[in-house]
Amino acid sequence: MNQTILSARIAEAQALRYTPAGLPALDLRLEHESEVREAGAQRQVRVEVRAVAFGTDAETLARQAIGSAFRFTGFLAAPRHGKHPVLHIQSFQQDT
Repeated sequence: MNQTILSARIAEAQALRYTPAGLPALDLRLEHESEVREAGAQRQVRVEVRAVAFGTDAETLARQAIGSAFRFTGFLAAPRHGKHPVLHIQSFQQDT
């Protein structure tokens, strides 16, 4: 199963674009920071993730302020000409 849930802030959002089929699309860069326990020790985690949203999710996220925090749910996929995975956002909700 390929499912990812990530609490993150919008660090960057490109301009809303449209796919050749006319579907709204938004490319984002998300930032996550947390503290987790690993092998018995606390570890500080910081990661930046590229993400993309389509349809009404793209339109809604395009109106959000940079720095807004959400809990994103989606799946990871590699872009056609890239090596690094991209989070394909399927849903999101405001994170506190």
